[in-house]
Amino acid sequence: MSHSAAHADAEPLNMLRHSSAHVLAAAVTELFPGTKYGTGPYLEDGFYYDFDSPHQFTPEDFPAIEKKMRSIVGRRVPFEHVEQPKPEAIATFEKLGQPYKVELIERHYPDGGLVSLYRTGEFLDLCLGPHVPDAGAIKAFKLTRLSGAYWDADEKNAQMQRIYGTAFPSQKELDEYLEMLAEAERRDHKKLGRELKLFASDERSGAGLPLWLPHGATVRREIERWVVDEELKRGYQHVLTPNLARLELFERSGHWQKYHESMYPPMRFEESGEVLELRPMNCPHHILVYESELRSYRDLPLRIAEVGMNYRYERSGTLQGLNRVRAFALNDAHIFCTPEQVQGEVRSSIELALYFSEVLGIDDFWYRLSTRDDVKDKWIGTAAEWETAQAALSGALDSLDLEYRLGPGEAAFYGPKIDFQVRDALRREFTNSTVQVDFELPQLFDLEYVAEDGSRKRPVMVHRGAAGSMERLFAYLIERWAGAFPTWLERLRRTNLRVEVDDRSDRMQKKIREAQRMKVPYMAIVGGREVEAGQVNVRNRAGEETAEPLEDFAQRLALEVAEKKRPDR
Repeated sequence: MSHSAAHADAEPLNMLRHSSAHVLAAAVTELFPGTKYGTGPYLEDGFYYDFDSPHQFTPEDFPAIEKKMRSIVGRRVPFEHVEQPKPEAIATFEKLGQPYKVELIERHYPDGGLVSLYRTGEFLDLCLGPHVPDAGAIKAFKLTRLSGAYWDADEKNAQMQRIYGTAFPSQKELDEYLEMLAEAERRDHKKLGRELKLFASDERSGAGLPLWLPHGATVRREIERWVVDEELKRGYQHVLTPNLARLELFERSGHWQKYHESMYPPMRFEESGEVLELRPMNCPHHILVYESELRSYRDLPLRIAEVGMNYRYERSGTLQGLNRVRAFALNDAHIFCTPEQVQGEVRSSIELALYFSEVLGIDDFWYRLSTRDDVKDKWIGTAAEWETAQAALSGALDSLDLEYRLGPGEAAFYGPKIDFQVRDALRREFTNSTVQVDFELPQLFDLEYVAEDGSRKRPVMVHRGAAGSMERLFAYLIERWAGAFPTWLERLRRTNLRVEVDDRSDRMQKKIREAQRMKVPYMAIVGGREVEAGQVNVRNRAGEETAEPLEDFAQRLALEVAEKKRPDR
């Protein structure tokens, strides 16, 4: 179960980091007069605070800010809780020249109520708390990075400067965390993507629209082929459907009503009156595939799969390498089944996702059962249908003896789901695989199948993404293996080995250094004597060298590919 917000705020590490954010803001406003401050929450791995300042912050400012923070900590400045009536609190922050706090008070506090504030020396903040008793409790902290952020996460609002930091109960824990960050920086997929010529970005193609270069496209293609082959073995039928459709299709599915803020603007054609829309999901198209003929109970479960392109207009401030893009290929499937088959299909979907994760080395994740909350206009369908769907999901998890946490409010608008929450090399968390149970879209599209007694019945849909989006998965794998992909992903279809001959006139040592820089798994160095003897001098990317018969080397690599060995095993 997830903790309530109040409970989470009171956890010692969260409280320490929240207090550190206040100390950061106190230091910044003292050092840079005229700075307006927004919000500063704790995070899973630290904290941040947003500032609107005439000063343009850079990492070179961090030592001075940290010195001022240490001064506040050293003086053990207390965190004092203050309550004021709403009009008085508004007047207080207006006098301080803090319009963002005035806006938050006006928006979130009812008339006639008291406003909760915390004072840290001269710094006053709008805050519910709780905090450590005084700044002296903050033993080890570090400012880590900067970014831009729109006020209230709305790109129509002012852009603020976000300073990130982290805090730990001890210097040892902080040092270990900073070492992990340094290693993560070396593995950063954006940096390695450029260095290894895997993918590129160009403002002329647009933000969040990566260009796959030959090497990256080859590796991605191998992942897709493997995923498709595995799905075909397990009874999935792969299809190809268009990247866009008439707007009416998404209006009928409910995506336009519930999801249009993340969709691209419709394309309207005056001559024909047609209105087309880029798809944010594959499910409406797969429903059309199901409807292409009358289905019988003997056809079910019908597993329709596709690696389909989806398009979502993510805000520019949220775009991040391949992790958050505006066009992505989703390993997607929709299983149409009888109510009696639902739990079994959910279980099989979880098992497939676990198999993909095991082969690819995705080993740091947890399960979230995402459910609806009490905001009625966010969801479609009846409470009873949602309870039945949720029971199928929890039953499948229980049958596999898998622990999970509840995520109220994290469901899809048409049904609950299981999310595989993965941590990457930077300890960022993202949803990779999902399994969703849906009673609603089959009703909206009036889907039917012919039952054994000849009557017409309604199928249930299981939405399933076992490998997730290729872009996000690729980013994870680059960082997981620091760009050193396993041999089976570096192959060509011919002999199942990818072979490239470097016959340039450059010196041999230069060719070897470049191959190592590009993290080529194996280099086979062949001259006249090797050809005559039927041998190759082999150097792996770690620099280890062997001399072996060509046939033995080829068989060793073929076995490594067939067993899909990872670099870490």
